[in-house]
Parts: sequence; C-alpha cells; structure tokens
Amino acid sequence: MATHAVTSKDFNQIVESNDLVFVDFWATWCGPCRAFGPTFEKASEANSDIYFAKVDIDQNPDLASAAKVQAVPTLMVIKNQQIVFQQAGALRASDLDDLIAQAKALDVNAAAAEEAEAQAE
Repeated sequence: MATHAVTSKDFNQIVESNDLVFVDFWATWCGPCRAFGPTFEKASEANSDIYFAKVDIDQNPDLASAAKVQAVPTLMVIKNQQIVFQQAGALRASDLDDLIAQAKALDVNAAAAEEAEAQAE
C-alpha cells in the first residue's frame, strides 16, 4: 500500500520531512470518499516520489479543523511545507494526474515571490 494513514501526532513531522505531500481528508461514512479512495491509491502507486497521506476526519477532528476542512473528501497539496492547493470534492483520475504534474512542476519560491510582488502593486 502506497498511501499512509496519518494522525494529528505525526502530521507535522511528515510535512517537514517530505518535499511533496498529498493529503486526502476523508471519512468512513462518506460515499464520495470511498469512491475517490481507489483513485488516490492508484496515483500513490504510480508516484513513489510523493507522500500520499490519508486523514480520517472522525479519528483526527483537531487536524481537520486546523486544516479548515469543511467537507469531505478534501484534497490538500503541500509542497516545501506550504499549502499550494486545497479543494473539497473527489477528483477524476485524469484531474488528479494533472494536479500531480502541476505540483511537481511548481516552484514554490517563485510563486511566493510573484504573489508578494502582485500584492505590493
């Protein structure tokens, strides 16, 4: 299994020790979560260079609250310890693959510099 069950206790350590982390916030009672699970698992098996985390919101409500998760499933992408994407709703496999490619290509420092420059104007 290429995905990892993550809890509030180990979340920060995982984010700090991996350059790129995809987090699936989910719940056992959520139909769309169960539908998205195999898509997320398949993507994790195809991208061993990315840490794929699954956070059960019922087991980790404090983490879900801190991440401002309002609906499940919610997908969060963290690159170099910065949240670069967060969206509720299940993605199709092709959309997840596209997001993975974008996340890998993203230069977080350049994006932050561009955003700071735009806000200064």
